[in-house]
Amino acid sequence: MGAEIPGIVRLKCSVKRYQWGKVGKESRVARLYANNRGEEMNDDEPCAEFWMGTHESGLSFAVVPMEASGGMPNGFLEREDGFKRNYCDLVSLKDWIEQNPGVLGDKVLRKWGPNLPFLFKVLSVAKVLSIQAHPDKDLAAILHKRDPGVYKDDNHKPEMALALTEFEALCGFVGLEEFQSVVQNVPEIIEVVGTASADEVLHISKEDGENKLKEVLRSVFTRLMSANKPVISEALSKLMNRLNLKREVSELTDKEALVLRLEKQFPGDVGVIAAFLLNYVKLNCGEALYIGANEPHAYIHGECVECMATSDNVVRAGLTPKPLDVQTLCSMLTYKQGFPEILHGVPSNPHTVKYIPPFDEFEIDRCILPGETSTVFPAVPGPSVFVVVEGEGVMRLAFSEELIAEGDVLFTPANAEITVETTSGLSLYRAGVNSRFLE
Repeated sequence: MGAEIPGIVRLKCSVKRYQWGKVGKESRVARLYANNRGEEMNDDEPCAEFWMGTHESGLSFAVVPMEASGGMPNGFLEREDGFKRNYCDLVSLKDWIEQNPGVLGDKVLRKWGPNLPFLFKVLSVAKVLSIQAHPDKDLAAILHKRDPGVYKDDNHKPEMALALTEFEALCGFVGLEEFQSVVQNVPEIIEVVGTASADEVLHISKEDGENKLKEVLRSVFTRLMSANKPVISEALSKLMNRLNLKREVSELTDKEALVLRLEKQFPGDVGVIAAFLLNYVKLNCGEALYIGANEPHAYIHGECVECMATSDNVVRAGLTPKPLDVQTLCSMLTYKQGFPEILHGVPSNPHTVKYIPPFDEFEIDRCILPGETSTVFPAVPGPSVFVVVEGEGVMRLAFSEELIAEGDVLFTPANAEITVETTSGLSLYRAGVNSRFLE
């Protein structure tokens, strides 16, 4: 597999069957995975995440031509025109990049070494994920050393979700005005955190300064999340009764209606009440949300493509049957307040929109091609991973060509101009290293 830079490399990717995932044909992840691996879909199993990258928790595998390694073929791919091409055994993308580091480009290789700096995913969310946050690099190193079985690596995990459908999430803490409104209008929170904490919230103002605001928010959130189960159970019982009675005589707010939904999924969970303190975000298809280290969030429903730094570190504190680490989560958060920025992307050409978050490791391109059209992805000094989510077409480099269709995942090396064309229509997404870093 020498020093010669390859063309387009097909990837066989991994799936995660978490219980919050959509089931069977309702799950885009299930369809992508079945097409990618050439397998039948299981209509009874949830399919939550489709992983494309080099993380050990969900490796992708490069489909390498036999002549590139002298290996024995384990089968072939057959194109519609009847052409057959033999392939050797699958090689993990991580190992393949280590053996072909030139595919990353010089700047990426110097910064991150012979490893893909981003992890690309597709998510199909049927019910809420946990209230969680991802540690920064310093904390990740500490957690990984302390408990490597839970915290899988020592890297940070900033991320971005780009909606494929209407997509709901909780993200970041509400601003001061809404924070005070919650304390005034959700008496069950006062019962948990106490009247002294509630009075602090009601009497604080922006003039008190950002540090004071964060101190009060930290105190209230930590008291809430640390409350014992009988206290939370009683408060939730009162909250559900109150909201159900209100629903009979007037319309609930969006947040109140959401809280009723969450309680059905996780009855008795403190995260149901905590949702009042977090921003409720609704993305339309084509809108994106980015989340930095140490910021609380929870995806609720919908489908998205997601990109992040190569990490699988998660600190959880509610709305999940998985192990919780409430103390770590409450101590690590930034406690920034205010509604998160929604990215609409910047058009690169008539068919492609680019989404650039404030993180070096990644960006996403969304490309929607109608029938009988083509587009060009200009050469960039970093690697790219493409996933086809709908339709079919052809992908070309100067010295490489592949027929592509739904479920295909393709790796392309640094400094390669990519042409994509279709006759029937095609929807694909590209993950790459952040353009601002590569400038």
